[in-house]
Amino acid sequence: MVIPTVLFTVMSSSIVAYGFARFKFRLKKILFMLMLSSLMLPNAVLIIPRYLLFNKLGWLNTYLPFIVPAVFACTPFFIYMMVQFFRGIPRDFDEAATIDGCNTFQVFYMILLPLCKPALFSAAIFQFIWVWNDFFNSLIYVNSVKKYPVVLALRMSLDSTVASNWNQVLAMSVVSLLPGIILFFSAQKYFVEGVTSAGVKG
Repeated sequence: MVIPTVLFTVMSSSIVAYGFARFKFRLKKILFMLMLSSLMLPNAVLIIPRYLLFNKLGWLNTYLPFIVPAVFACTPFFIYMMVQFFRGIPRDFDEAATIDGCNTFQVFYMILLPLCKPALFSAAIFQFIWVWNDFFNSLIYVNSVKKYPVVLALRMSLDSTVASNWNQVLAMSVVSLLPGIILFFSAQKYFVEGVTSAGVKG
């Protein structure tokens, strides 16, 4: 559930951010404002419409409610972060690549993406931690015990009515903590660069 969600989030958010940062088109400002306004909507407002939609689509008790929105860049925070990062890269790189014969996709893939590694790693780390630790949405959309993520399995091991097996609880807690810790320290350099340089225009 986590790996495809993170990959699709980074890919789709970077493509949408590239469009907002580098192109001029009709209703650009209005669409950008709508995208930013969706940041202000709390999850409590969206949970019921999303549940009804996913129920009609037959996606309940699957990982599709997490993966499919990531494909369509439904996380505006990462789009905004990458837009600010793209704006900090001089357009001279785009013009030089165009003169050398690159098309729009080649400029994005070969020139801008390598320069945006800090922002991409920051988005990947944030999304990994958020999805990995997401208890509420997992509880709403996933019903089968076999498909429970680690956070739900950890909660199942705690029972207030009987004595808990703390050795199992602590072991599962370590398992739930290790992936995020390993990912953060392995990509710490890019993460710090992405956080410090996001929103800075060059």
